[in-house]
Amino acid sequence: MAGILDLLNSDLGKTIISGVSGSTGQDAGKTSSVLTMALPVLMKAMERNASTPEGAEGLMGALKKHDGGILDNLGGLFGGGVDETVKQDGAGILGHILGNKQQGVEKVIGEKSGMDTGSVGNILKVAAPILMGVLGQQSRQSNVSNSADLGGLLGGLLGGNETKNEQSFLEKILDADGDGSVIDDVAGMVLGQATKGKGGIAGLLGGLFGK
Repeated sequence: MAGILDLLNSDLGKTIISGVSGSTGQDAGKTSSVLTMALPVLMKAMERNASTPEGAEGLMGALKKHDGGILDNLGGLFGGGVDETVKQDGAGILGHILGNKQQGVEKVIGEKSGMDTGSVGNILKVAAPILMGVLGQQSRQSNVSNSADLGGLLGGLLGGNETKNEQSFLEKILDADGDGSVIDDVAGMVLGQATKGKGGIAGLLGGLFGK
């Protein structure tokens, strides 16, 4: 199974990046940076939420609603400007996945991408329903029917072979409390990882941060 960052490098991913960029009025390069950082964090948060029976049940219910249909008409989604109901859905998804960590996560990603927190939030509101659509489509194709299957799906899309440093990076962003103190730690850790030539999420993010 391809990872979530492989998706961003695919033709579908390029369509998503250019559509999200156009609909939020943000630079495509910065939008790509935000999504490359944010999607693994959202997936990690979902994996964490799905580790409880209630969380897994809630996520499986949400994935039935987000069945991947949104991916069938991205041209229509982005064509006339993203519909307000899609953004409202995105805001609800982010609130559910990230809870009280949302502001801290958006702040850290904003600092690292050179974008203000509000713009990061707007990008994530549009991207969240698309991410749920990708997960819904994958869960349907993989016949996900229980929490173990769901954990396997999320782990697979995260790359499945994350190093401890990558795990720690994602956990650290999720534990950001919005005071900014986490940013230097995260940057130092990720840049340190990148200079060792590591692959995976940390290498990709390190490359971005090193720009």
